[in-house]
Amino acid sequence: MDVKAETREFLATRRARITPDKAGLPAYGGNRRVPGLRREEVAMLAGVSVDYYTRLERGNLSGVSEEVLEALAEALQLDEAERSHLFDLARAANASGVARSRARRTPAPTLRPAVQRILDALDGAPAFVRNGRLDVLGANQLGRALYSPLYDSTEHVAGKPVNTARFQFLDPAAARAFWGDKADRMAHDAVAILRAEAGRNPYDKALTALVGELSTRSEDFRRLWASHDVRHHRSGSKVFHHPVVGILELDYEALVLPADPGLQLNVYTAVPNTPSDDALQLLASWAATQAQETETNPANINK
Repeated sequence: MDVKAETREFLATRRARITPDKAGLPAYGGNRRVPGLRREEVAMLAGVSVDYYTRLERGNLSGVSEEVLEALAEALQLDEAERSHLFDLARAANASGVARSRARRTPAPTLRPAVQRILDALDGAPAFVRNGRLDVLGANQLGRALYSPLYDSTEHVAGKPVNTARFQFLDPAAARAFWGDKADRMAHDAVAILRAEAGRNPYDKALTALVGELSTRSEDFRRLWASHDVRHHRSGSKVFHHPVVGILELDYEALVLPADPGLQLNVYTAVPNTPSDDALQLLASWAATQAQETETNPANINK
């Protein structure tokens, strides 16, 4: 990823969304040539010179202090994910050549057997581990059953991890059937997670390749990628339209794995004594049956 270009577009898009009224500034004149704040207005709010802010918005974060970054985040009214992204871009811009070379050579994280055992021990709760590129590196039996449309997708390459962004943008009909009326929201969130990952790991060749493939093959992805939105994925609820058990409304928690930088464990649960709880138990029964049939007849394993 081009860190300067990432910084330039991120700051420009954040500035464009804030009106003078939203920033508490008087809007002098009725013919503003920019949709949001002018550069000089951002500079004033951040307490820096116009020349210095212009340099930052051109993508040059070299030597910028944390105080200036905090002031800039305040001026642009960045949320927590956006602030983290700005600091990630600054760290990348100030990384030494040795650090950049080391980042390029760092092997992709893999799932340790101990983590897989933890997944398998989570009986009754769909769970999986993913990386920042949205590759599903491992799942328990119920997690795989929940995400069966992704594993069955024509875009799932045999021998490679399921990738939720590839499913979302390269198999859009299946994704819309799975996510229902939340499909657009899921698409936006997937891109925002990938954009945040690009700030944390701008030299990740696999991420660059994924973004390149999705940009080439999906107009929706190109449009959303250009928005430069970022998002944290920590907790919330999702609604699944599962082809076997119907609608499942599940809460999720994302747990960072400290020993495995870049990986997080996602666990889904249903509120007890609800239709979703009943559907989840039915899904568990179906998953167990599928596993038993596969054990009896290995030819049934998904390719």
